[in-house]
Amino acid sequence: MNIRAELEKGQSKKMVLEVMQYVGKNQKRFKNLMDLFFDEDLRISQRASWPVGYCAEAHPELILPYLKKMIANIDNPVHNAVKRNTIRILSVIDLPEDLMGEAVDKCFRILDDPKEAIAMRVFSMSVCFNITKREPDLANELKVIIEDHYPHGSAGFKSRANRILKELRKMVD
Repeated sequence: MNIRAELEKGQSKKMVLEVMQYVGKNQKRFKNLMDLFFDEDLRISQRASWPVGYCAEAHPELILPYLKKMIANIDNPVHNAVKRNTIRILSVIDLPEDLMGEAVDKCFRILDDPKEAIAMRVFSMSVCFNITKREPDLANELKVIIEDHYPHGSAGFKSRANRILKELRKMVD
């Protein structure tokens, strides 16, 4: 399969599942997909971000060599889908300790910025919460940020916030 050619055809759930099945656990094929994820063509990187997320959830070991670059890429002028899928991946994997600091800094910044898309803020909240489980000193800071934004949050924000605040209160009280 030529993954680029598949991505150029358009974006669909069917395409995502076909790419995911083709990649499987194959590191070489996953590298090809990741090269497209970091492609300068924003349309290609956007379309690659969806199957990258599915592959990372199914086989988290494949994403590990790319995490540092992905986290750094959050600040680059990338398509929102790339940023959103990067943060979503960070929210569902066990982050290596050496990357937690940079990830939590960026996710706190996104969570605290009302101009960021809701999905990115909600995924960032999850990343920060997952890190606080391993770094409990951050729990109070996360609790304060969530409570500050709660009154103006969307339904999705409030739903995730309620679950996380319940756990954070156990940690800080």
